[in-house]
Amino acid sequence: MTAVIAIVVVALLAMLGVYISWRAGRLDRLHARLDAARFALDAALVRRSSTALELASSGLLDPATSVLLAGAAHDARSASDNREMPESDLTRALRAVFSQPDFRTLLAGRDGAEELLTELESASHQVFLARKFYNDAVAVTRVARKRWLAVALHLAGTAPMPEFFEIDDSLVPNGDRAGPGADIPHLTI
Repeated sequence: MTAVIAIVVVALLAMLGVYISWRAGRLDRLHARLDAARFALDAALVRRSSTALELASSGLLDPATSVLLAGAAHDARSASDNREMPESDLTRALRAVFSQPDFRTLLAGRDGAEELLTELESASHQVFLARKFYNDAVAVTRVARKRWLAVALHLAGTAPMPEFFEIDDSLVPNGDRAGPGADIPHLTI
């Protein structure tokens, strides 16, 4: 009878070991997904600020607007630790630029204007999507790290708890959103 009990105990310990290993592997994969999402978000933010700088230096805008936009884009690009505020400031600067009366009609027919605006619209949409994917990855990782087994056995190791990235990334005022897909940023004002 003791041999049977020993086999059952060994089998249970083996199953427990496999489960713990699977949990640790899942946490590792979630952290890898989180890193990939963060790199994609950083790339989208750099692309948006680069396109905003290109618009500011294109000569398509009046000098005061160009200085405002260039300053906000430069601040967003040079921020390293706390990027949320400068990125939100860039969004507000872009919103101010595109909410000027007759903005699109003033740029109509000017060389490169439509392509630059399309590029900026695309870059802003990429920021929206990348931030959404990143924040989704953060939410899933935080839930997995708070499970009792992950906490008890310290399965996350020394990896810091991931933080959400919250910025204002809509190029339309909040009151102007309506309908499906209204939370997706766009420049048609």
